[in-house]
Amino acid sequence: MSDTMRIVFMGTPDFSVPCLKALLDDGNEMAGVFTQTDKPRGRRGNQLLPSPVKVCALENHIAVYQPKTLKDGEAFEIVKQLAPDMIVVVAYGKILPKEILDYPKYGCVNIHASLLPEYRGAAPIQQVILDGRTKTGVTAMFMDAGLDTGDMLMKSETAIGENETFGELHDRLSAMGAQLIVKVVHDAEKGLLQREKQDDTQSSYAGMITKDMMKIDFTKSAKEVHNLVRALTGTAFLDGKRVKIYRTLVCDGRGEAGKILSLSPLVAACGEGAVELVELQPEGKKKMSAKDFANGLKNMECKEMKFS
Repeated sequence: MSDTMRIVFMGTPDFSVPCLKALLDDGNEMAGVFTQTDKPRGRRGNQLLPSPVKVCALENHIAVYQPKTLKDGEAFEIVKQLAPDMIVVVAYGKILPKEILDYPKYGCVNIHASLLPEYRGAAPIQQVILDGRTKTGVTAMFMDAGLDTGDMLMKSETAIGENETFGELHDRLSAMGAQLIVKVVHDAEKGLLQREKQDDTQSSYAGMITKDMMKIDFTKSAKEVHNLVRALTGTAFLDGKRVKIYRTLVCDGRGEAGKILSLSPLVAACGEGAVELVELQPEGKKKMSAKDFANGLKNMECKEMKFS
């Protein structure tokens, strides 16, 4: 039996890259990479930028395919020509048709950033933080026609720090997924993979994140405000101008919701408790520390200032 596997990789964002690199480092034969089409960036949208996965693939001299659809049969013809033993899918962003799912000898394996069957869907990392959960992980699963409903193969679990942000957890789970996919490939070659059905009664769904979800409601508890900032980066208005809030800490304090209770440290009251604002970005300016932000407020009366 071969020590390496011939793999087609499908992925798009930064989260996918460590898995691709780990499969390469493990000596597998990467037959090709599928990723989303280049997206317009910049204010005018006139610059097309490749996905992080495309950049990684080209750096490693792997053929890249960017079909706009997988439904017209062309993508399946490409897959047949590439003849993979396994297709590995990590945050690709497209639904695989049955003909592709059924093609590889060792199936299509997906790395999903939650402990399935909880948090199926597009935004599991953000949602688990929003919900104030204290643990999460990654799951390797065989793909089927449903959305993250296939049989599970392996899981890796981790605690979530009380102040850990989406970005920090994203990077940790991405690295965990990379370790997991290598184990899956090794066990597949040895015939050791064991399937476990998902219990649909225990499932939950993490839908797409929208801008409306980022607005902070200071009438909620300090913990809820803190979780929103950790998960999404919060937005609020002060003196009619939008402020992005990147990092907070739960602290003691009482007052009218949204009212600034002190400038040093910079503390705002919530419906229950208060949050210390650690890192912010006023409209039209760069991200800054609370100290620098507070320096710009000193001409205003603290007791009159209130986030809305």
